[in-house]
Parts: sequence; structure tokens; C-alpha cells
Amino acid sequence: MDRGLFFVIGDFSNTFGSAAAASRAVEAGRKPRRGDLKKLGIDPAAFDRIGHF
Repeated sequence: MDRGLFFVIGDFSNTFGSAAAASRAVEAGRKPRRGDLKKLGIDPAAFDRIGHF
């Protein structure tokens, strides 16, 4: 399947954005958005069980 260069660049950009948003949320003591966690391959329910953000 040929996705094209712009698709790959866009997908990388979205993943990097989700990582940055999740990181900022955790650093601020907030829970990251479910969509950001899912984009990073993290189960939101498992993240909730950590208990400390």
C-alpha cells in the first residue's frame, strides 16, 4: 500500500503532537486526553490505573 510522502509526514506530525500534548498534561498534573493516549498506543483504562499524574 503506497501511502505517499505527505501522508507519512502528516501521520508523524500527529503522533508527535499527541506525545507533546500528553507530556504537557502529565507535567501539569492533569490526565491526558483519551485520543492522545490512543494515538500513542496507550490504553486509557490502563493509564487511569496508575493513580498519579
